[in-house]
Amino acid sequence: MGKMLRSFSVAMSGIGYGIRTQRHMKIHLAAAAVVIGLGVIAALNPLEWSVIGLTIGLVISLELVNTAVEKAVDLASPDIHPLAKLAKDTAAGAVLVAAAISVVIGLLILGPPLWHLWIR
Repeated sequence: MGKMLRSFSVAMSGIGYGIRTQRHMKIHLAAAAVVIGLGVIAALNPLEWSVIGLTIGLVISLELVNTAVEKAVDLASPDIHPLAKLAKDTAAGAVLVAAAISVVIGLLILGPPLWHLWIR
């Protein structure tokens, strides 16, 4: 049990680091809070909440992985190097793809019920 608690503590430390130090993580968390609030207003069903939750989790997870890649690359290659840049840019690109898809998913799920509430 001690090893599992230690693993959980280490993981929470990494999440905390991401939240404290990464501007984009704060933006993703703020967007997630807005989406959750809109989901409550739109009275989403369990399947819709599941998709929203998975989408939020994916974006936040990829942002954490992006941070890990950036830090590992900085450690391995403190000087500017084209491969280091490529690794960082590719990891950032993964976050961008997930964030863009999450916007589309959010509009597909939240758009119709919020539109109906708006035009009442």
